[in-house]
Amino acid sequence: MKPDFPVPEHVAIIMDGNGRWARRSGWLRLRGHEGGAEAVRDVTEAAAEWGVKHLTLYAFSMENWQRPQAEVDALMRLLQRYLKKELRTLLDNGVRLQAIGRLQDLKASVRQALADTEAKTAHGKAMTLRLALSYGGRQEILDGIRRLLAESPPDRSIQQEDLAAVLYDPSMPDPDLVIRTAGEQRLSNFLLWQASYAELYFTDVLWPDFRRQHLLAALKDYHGRVRRFGKVLENDPAVHPSSS
Repeated sequence: MKPDFPVPEHVAIIMDGNGRWARRSGWLRLRGHEGGAEAVRDVTEAAAEWGVKHLTLYAFSMENWQRPQAEVDALMRLLQRYLKKELRTLLDNGVRLQAIGRLQDLKASVRQALADTEAKTAHGKAMTLRLALSYGGRQEILDGIRRLLAESPPDRSIQQEDLAAVLYDPSMPDPDLVIRTAGEQRLSNFLLWQASYAELYFTDVLWPDFRRQHLLAALKDYHGRVRRFGKVLENDPAVHPSSS
């Protein structure tokens, strides 16, 4: 099972539904997050195998800090276990790991685990896997503006490319496709600047159940779309219907 069509360069995923998946079976929420980690492995391997160059996963939002402290602590421990357990998988698949967000909010042990994994996978060429941690799209833009104001004269005319250059990862290309699981249809403060022209794909599948066949369905749907970026394309049947 492999796409027989070109895949997008950058896929971003809002991984939703861990809690509902656990509740459905009468389990604690942490079991849902553990199931979500299994989905991350399968989707990461498939994306790298199929030629996706960038995969960005919304792993922990700024708003998630408002969850019960016990759950937050458990999520951070799970992240550290994931980084240690999946290092070999990342290396075997040529995947480079990076983290974006307000990483200074994370505990020192978590930051160290991320830094170690980033260093060990730095030479991965097949795909870059980005984990958005302590991340918020509005906060990213605000942090970028603050950095610009601190570095630039007050009377300087700021252009779009100036702000793009001070976001959390200026080297990250804009996502072509944003996928959200679990039936919700919103961005939830994810990549607000970068996703301005991304195609959106929503599925009812809960994240822990999401596997490569579901990713393939999303890529196939994306392949069937026409991206206009506000332009009128020559020979576009939607705007130039053939005359009868």
